[in-house]
Amino acid sequence: MADGTPQRSDPPRRATLKDVARAAGVSQSTTSRAMSGEGYVASAVRERILAAADELGYVPHAMARSLRKQVSRSVGVLVSDLRNTFYADLAAGIASRARQGGYTMMLVDDQGLVEEERSAAQAFVSTRAAGVIVTPLSGDVSQYLMRQHIPVVEVDRQFSSGACDAVVIDNAGVARRMTDHLIALGHRRIALLIDETDWTTGGERFAGYQRSLEESGIPADPSLLVTAGWDADHARKAAIDILARRDHPTAVFAANNLLAEGVWRAANDLGLRIPNDLSIVSFDDARWMSMVSPGITAVAQDAVALGEAAMDRLLARIADPDAEPVTQVLDAQILPRGSTAAPRTP
Repeated sequence: MADGTPQRSDPPRRATLKDVARAAGVSQSTTSRAMSGEGYVASAVRERILAAADELGYVPHAMARSLRKQVSRSVGVLVSDLRNTFYADLAAGIASRARQGGYTMMLVDDQGLVEEERSAAQAFVSTRAAGVIVTPLSGDVSQYLMRQHIPVVEVDRQFSSGACDAVVIDNAGVARRMTDHLIALGHRRIALLIDETDWTTGGERFAGYQRSLEESGIPADPSLLVTAGWDADHARKAAIDILARRDHPTAVFAANNLLAEGVWRAANDLGLRIPNDLSIVSFDDARWMSMVSPGITAVAQDAVALGEAAMDRLLARIADPDAEPVTQVLDAQILPRGSTAAPRTP
């Protein structure tokens, strides 16, 4: 310009299928067949087209291709909290299997908020997701997606038993085994620190804990069932309250890894030695549990394998929409470390 102000250039235009066809000296229909891998194209011509596409930086428009074929190659994944390593590993397992199956993954963290869950479900419908894997906050999200004729797999927790597929852990059985371990050591006052008992995860873990006490003839003490919120800070405060009691428990079973962190910090705040003064076990394993001394005895859920199984189930559902719903129950391993011992005698 005359005043010396530099002219603003337009952003570079993205290469199109037409550009690739022109560069390769072939028709658009031949280029389309070569790029999609569907239909015959001579090998020499295909190589020329692919080289031209690479030179131009052409990337096929996946959404447009899905719309033309009336089939989507993307799946929606809706989890509760990616800051928690359990959900991050779960998503990693889903992503790995999705890639193997030729699908891309749309991942949303609803942060445990119902309104965010609903918004994400609507977005998956609008983008025509081939299916959705969800760690549901209620049965509403699965019911909504099924009404939209989108295959659903509930993972980790289940609200729509018999209506859609699910992949879950044997929460009750593993919690029972963990409580049995504490009872075998001689503990009788075992607190259960839990986030909730309304979902299948919390409800079943509580049921397993309660079943172990009943079978061992230990009366249930309602004061030892402590609802501790959703994060380590709340758990720390709740654990301090119960551990400071005159009739404090000799062992604490934390129902997930964040609650276990809160209990561990509370024990340190109160100067309690683990396991001499207090035994601690956790339903979920986390990296820090093997790094502290003593290590924390924990239930090791293979969250990656859980995600892989959920994606396998979704692929099976996509392939056979009319099959009966399946609930797949996976076992989990108890990793004994040094955080449990016989209760100290008075």
